[in-house]
Amino acid sequence: MIARVRTVDAILHQMGHFEAIRKGDLCRGDQVLVSTENSLYTIQVEDEGTYSISGGWFDRNGLSPATTSITGCTWGGTAIKRDLVAARGLRLEFGNRVVTSPIREVRVIRGDARGLRGLQPLSSADLFRACYGSGRGGS
Repeated sequence: MIARVRTVDAILHQMGHFEAIRKGDLCRGDQVLVSTENSLYTIQVEDEGTYSISGGWFDRNGLSPATTSITGCTWGGTAIKRDLVAARGLRLEFGNRVVTSPIREVRVIRGDARGLRGLQPLSSADLFRACYGSGRGGS
């Protein structure tokens, strides 16, 4: 029996176009909003290779905001795409080994390109309410 080994790059190439945010495309001050199947994360780009993370596991464990690295994205196995911060359908792995549920949506808010300096950061709960409403009553 011959074992077939497929890299994440090979799988992504076969898939064609997919929505992904690469580490190299982000600058200090940019924010990445990541909605997974189970949580919402706010990722603030800090210095080279470090990020301030709020939401999801970090909120549930009282660690927000946490400063850590991002290892990359995976399908949940051992193959990892290290140049990605987030990609729809993949799981995000943080430097502390926390792995998210599959990513549903990704948005980038540029920190300096649109004059957003000076805005106050939002908690993940406030951001969730702003996007989806309070979940009480009416529409």
